[in-house]
Amino acid sequence: MTGTAIAALAADREALLVICAGLGDAEWKTDSGCPGWSVQDVVAHVGALFWAVVDPSVLPDVGDLPTERAQARYVEDRRSWSADQVLADYESVSLRALDSLAALAEQDFEVPLGDLGTYPASILPNAFSFDHFVHIRADLFAPRGPLTSDPPPSDELRVGAALDWIDAALPQQNADAIAALTGSVEIELTGPGARAVRLGDGTPTAHIRSESVSFVRWVTQRASWDDCAVVATGDDRDLAVARSLHVF
Repeated sequence: MTGTAIAALAADREALLVICAGLGDAEWKTDSGCPGWSVQDVVAHVGALFWAVVDPSVLPDVGDLPTERAQARYVEDRRSWSADQVLADYESVSLRALDSLAALAEQDFEVPLGDLGTYPASILPNAFSFDHFVHIRADLFAPRGPLTSDPPPSDELRVGAALDWIDAALPQQNADAIAALTGSVEIELTGPGARAVRLGDGTPTAHIRSESVSFVRWVTQRASWDDCAVVATGDDRDLAVARSLHVF
C-alpha cells in the first residue's frame, strides 16, 4: 500500500510542478476552490505539509489548534513569499519528503494526528497522496478552481491511493455520524479503484452507487450528490448521514 501511495504521490508531484511552471503572475493570485485561499496558497499548503514530515521546526508553532486552523496558520505564515519562493520550497521539500514517507513502509507503530484520528505509520503516504489528489483536481481546476486546462489523470494508481486513505480515515473522522445510523449503508464505487465501502453495522438500510472520483469529491464536501450523479436508495435518515460525511 505504501509503495503504491509513494508512486501516486510522486506522479502528482511531477504534475503539480508542470502546472506551476505554466502559471502566470495573475493565475498564482487567483482564488482557488478552497475558500480564502489563492492558487499560491494551495501550493504553499502542500509544501508546508511536507515540512511536517521532513522538519516540523521549520513551521510556526500552532500548539493544539485543530488541523484546519493549523493548516491555515501555516499558509498565513507564507503569504509574504513570492510565487517563485513557494514553488522552489515545494520542489525541494517534496523530494525530501518522498524519501521520508517511503521509510514508513516497514513501520508498524501508530501516529496520532490530533482531530484527524490515529493511524498506522504505513498509511501516512496515502494521506499525502489524497491531499495532492484533492487539492490539484478539485481546488485548482474547474469547476471549483480557476484553471481550465485538463487536470492530471485520475487513474487507478492515484485514485486507489486516495481511496485507501478515505477507507482508513472515514470511520475515525465521522465516528459520531456513523454511530447515528439505524443500520449499515453500503457504498458501491465504480471506475478507477472500484470497491465497496460499508458504513456502520447491522442490516443494510441504504445503498449508494457513485463513480470513484466523484466519491472523492463529495466525501470531501467539494461537490453534492446531484453534481456527481449519485444513485441512492433506502432509509432517508441514513442517507442524510451519508450526505454529511466529510474526510480530510
